[in-house]
Amino acid sequence: MIKVALCGTIGSGKSTVCQAFEQLGVAVYISDDRAKLLMTHSPELIAAIKGAFGEECYSNGQINRQYLASKVFSNTESRLTLNSIVHPAVCRDFVQWAERQYSDYVIVESAILFESGLDKVVDRVIAVVAPKHLCIERAMARDGSSEKQVEARMAVQMSAEQLVERADYVINNIDLQSLYSQVASIDRDLRL
Repeated sequence: MIKVALCGTIGSGKSTVCQAFEQLGVAVYISDDRAKLLMTHSPELIAAIKGAFGEECYSNGQINRQYLASKVFSNTESRLTLNSIVHPAVCRDFVQWAERQYSDYVIVESAILFESGLDKVVDRVIAVVAPKHLCIERAMARDGSSEKQVEARMAVQMSAEQLVERADYVINNIDLQSLYSQVASIDRDLRL
């Protein structure tokens, strides 16, 4: 089975592309959602997070996001520590999940594919790109963020150009009709 990663900048339309692949019967693993699930259900991950940041990280079996955010978002070393705990767990979980799927290929969606190390466990990479102004508009509409907030998040991500350089396939997500055509073309290629 081929393992395919799907990445893109904020607002590029990764979720829409994932839905298009799902409509074609492809199993899709959303790394952000799985990371959140693992952080609240994996005893090993919970123990590692508590060990690094204290018991206050959890309350009533749930992660105390506000407390953890206060520890990691203002401190680069703490953020790297959390990433070094969570990212390998997500990689392992994805590989185990992929082994349970029955299809020609599976997709793992990740906004931080290369930063998380997920690129090391996949066979192909799809980059989803769109013009910067369109990405900003989409992210503002989706999150209720200001333009400045979206641009700040973009500044810490790999650029669309960097993602394209490392990708096997590129989807230019400007309109739905061309998106579905591009997804169908990649799907045919991956099923050969």
